[in-house]
Amino acid sequence: MTHRSTIHDEHVMAAPPSVCFRVAADVERWPVILPHYRWVRFHERRAFGTGRVEMAAWREFGSLVRYPTWWVSEMHVNAGEPAVYYRHVDGITRGMEVRWEFLPADGGTRVRIAHTWEGPAWPIVGRLAWQTIIAPLFVSAIATRTLRGVAREAERLHRST
Repeated sequence: MTHRSTIHDEHVMAAPPSVCFRVAADVERWPVILPHYRWVRFHERRAFGTGRVEMAAWREFGSLVRYPTWWVSEMHVNAGEPAVYYRHVDGITRGMEVRWEFLPADGGTRVRIAHTWEGPAWPIVGRLAWQTIIAPLFVSAIATRTLRGVAREAERLHRST
């Protein structure tokens, strides 16, 4: 029996959903616009924002300690929703499902990320590790920083048009 749980992170961006979606889906540019991303590489690209993608980011603890994180996902986008989807297929978060959604909000777009997982396949402590350490201290911390960076870029692009 699986006990999946979901955490949510969100940010209101002063740009329209189409611009926010485009920046969020263009993951190969993330290391340029997001200083905490070490690299993003498509192992197999099937279309824009679609394929098997490897990502690596730093989880910073204060200004002195940086912990490296890494994962591989099957990624696809749906511009009609709009939404960006990931299914982690390698790394400690294997099995995690991620959905980025872009909802109109006053003055822009509410971008919400949902991470759904049951935790690592560690006997007895896997779920507890997910809920108490991995979700808040790694996944949510990186997602929050990513949302802020995507917002900066989407707002910059929106202002320049």
